[in-house]
Parts: sequence; structure tokens; C-alpha cells
Amino acid sequence: MTFSIVAGDQDADAVGVAVQSKFISVGSVVPFASVDAGAIATQSFANVAYGPDGLSMLRDGATAEECLDVAGDRQGETYTVQGNILENGTTLEAMADAYETTDGGLPERLIAALHAGEAAGGDSRGKQSAALYVVKPEGGYDGGNDRWIDVRVDDHETPISELERVFKLYDVTLLPREEPDEFRELEGESAAAVTETLAELGFYDGTPTETFGEDERDALEAFRGVNNFENHSVAALEDALVRGWGDATDQAGNEAKLVDAIWHGLDRLDRQ
Repeated sequence: MTFSIVAGDQDADAVGVAVQSKFISVGSVVPFASVDAGAIATQSFANVAYGPDGLSMLRDGATAEECLDVAGDRQGETYTVQGNILENGTTLEAMADAYETTDGGLPERLIAALHAGEAAGGDSRGKQSAALYVVKPEGGYDGGNDRWIDVRVDDHETPISELERVFKLYDVTLLPREEPDEFRELEGESAAAVTETLAELGFYDGTPTETFGEDERDALEAFRGVNNFENHSVAALEDALVRGWGDATDQAGNEAKLVDAIWHGLDRLDRQ
């Protein structure tokens, strides 16, 4: 009923799990991770005790090889993919290929693997929930723990796409990026479109034009504050909107498109 990927990124000093299943709230059952041990996905007839027990065994030097080959698994140098009750045997190959060939950081590659597994056949019973859980040293909120990324979709018609949307919002809100070497300013049609969106959201009460000036930046700063985007300066958000507006997908809700545009614009910058 489930397929998952466990992977590590040595450059980012991070390890994590991504999973999709025809099962409610799969993120509360399958993924476990700790920076001093590794990451584990327990699935099929899941036993949540395998999570903490398995992490303890990894700390003691046990290997991460699977002991049962009920449905299938594939391993690479820094990852493993596995599944049970799958639609076909190509799901795991597709996940492995996507993880190995996708550009970007660990979370983007994990999500790409889920999309590829679903496209190749996925769970034979359908889809319902998905989760992404990644740990790194002091990666949690304000450095207070190792929980770098922890997002989940408990019940949705398209859980992987919804997981990706939630991750982008989480990314923009909580994961700081390096500042760009140069800042671009909004102008022309994109300036008018962004200002119109800010007006529709109640942050701007003037008439949108193709000039993005002080009043418009005040509106963007208000949007930044309400949405807890303090990890990024107003100048960095404006620069991201310049670079990402054309790549943003039209979504239900103007706020969602603004967030998607900001994420695309920030995506070229390294996470701190």
C-alpha cells in the first residue's frame, strides 16, 4: 500500500524520508529520522516501534540493509527506495532514476522521487496521504532541534502535489537562504500583476501600475509580516518575484501564486 524513499545528502549534512500511501496520515507512522543515527521508513504492516528501535540499532553500528524483500527495494550510494502492494515493478526504478537525475537539494529530490513513483504506477489501492521528514544538526525552528523539514498531508485526492505545495510554503517561511549577489526591482507588467495581487489580498489600496515604488514595497512588507517570511528581506522577496513570477503556476488563491513565485525566485539560492 505504500512507497517511500530514504536518502542522505552529505553536503547538506541532512538525511530524510519521503512517503506516499493509501493510508490516513502516513507521516505519523512511517518516517523516523535522527541526525546521530540516520533515517528509517517502516511500512507494509508498519510497526512504529521499528522507528526508535531501528535508530538505536543504527547508533550501535547495525547496517541499514532490509531483512525482508516482501515487495521490492532498490539501493543507491546514498539512498534506498522501497514499496509494497505496488501497481507494477517499475515504480521503484522510476523513483531511483528520479532521485539520481533531479537537480536541487535533498527535499526537491525526495519529492521528485515520489512524483515519479506515482506516475509509474504507485500504490495499487490508490493514494491518500504523503509526508516529507528531513533532519540536520540544529535544523529545527531557531536551531532548537534537528527537525529541519517536517511536512505532511494526511488526507487528499492528490497528496504528493499537495505535499509539494505545503513544502514550498514551509521552505519560504522557515528555511533561510543566502542573499542574492544583486537585487532586481519589479517593473512593467510583472510589477502591475504583483501589485494587483497585493491589492486583492488587502495589502494595497491604490491603483496598480507598472511602477513598483515605496507604497508598493510597503504593501509587500505587510504581506511579508502577515505570512511570517521574516527569513527574507523585502528586497530579497521583490528580487524573487522578479525572477519567479513567470514560473509561478496559477493556483486557487492569489496568495498561493505569490508564494509559488517567491519560491521559484529563491530556488537558485543555497539554503543556509
